[in-house]
Amino acid sequence: MGDSQYSFSLTTFSPSGKLVQIEHALTAVGSGQTSLGIKAANGVVIATEKKLPSILVDETSVQKIQTLTPNIGVVYSGMGPDSRVLVRKSRKQAEQYYRLYKESIPVTQLVRETAAVMQEFTQSGGVRPFGVSLLVAGYDDKGPQLYQVDPSGSYFSWKASAMGKNVSNAKTFLEKRYTEELELDDAVHTAYY
Repeated sequence: MGDSQYSFSLTTFSPSGKLVQIEHALTAVGSGQTSLGIKAANGVVIATEKKLPSILVDETSVQKIQTLTPNIGVVYSGMGPDSRVLVRKSRKQAEQYYRLYKESIPVTQLVRETAAVMQEFTQSGGVRPFGVSLLVAGYDDKGPQLYQVDPSGSYFSWKASAMGKNVSNAKTFLEKRYTEELELDDAVHTAYY
């Protein structure tokens, strides 16, 4: 028997130790457009492919990169509607923090709060995991930061990362091109290629 009999249960681990719904969410991410982020010495670059499903679609109506706060942005790979839910929740969290403390939310804290929402959707009945991974880029007192948040709710800080289609080629390219001394202009050129 395989994991297929566990694929409809959100909270039951398969014999191989997986939550199969998370695997399905990661498949949705893997079929999304390639997105990448590069942390430079003086900033962070995020970029993505923007392929439209038809030439009749108005290009301005498709937004893959969003601003969460004046100093934090996000790009997604996977299901667009899922990303919009997470963007809205993240903006609300950042606004609540600002109203309480009268300063911008630290990048790490906003990432942690967003990841917690994604993790909650892996263990509750009546919902499914988000079929999206996020690259969150920001700048605060700790300098430029880049985080990747996955459907399981796990998140890591990265120097450079990629997700979506062709992720292995993109990560291999980033590993070859990345250096600690990389400046913002060079990071933009690297992301472009």
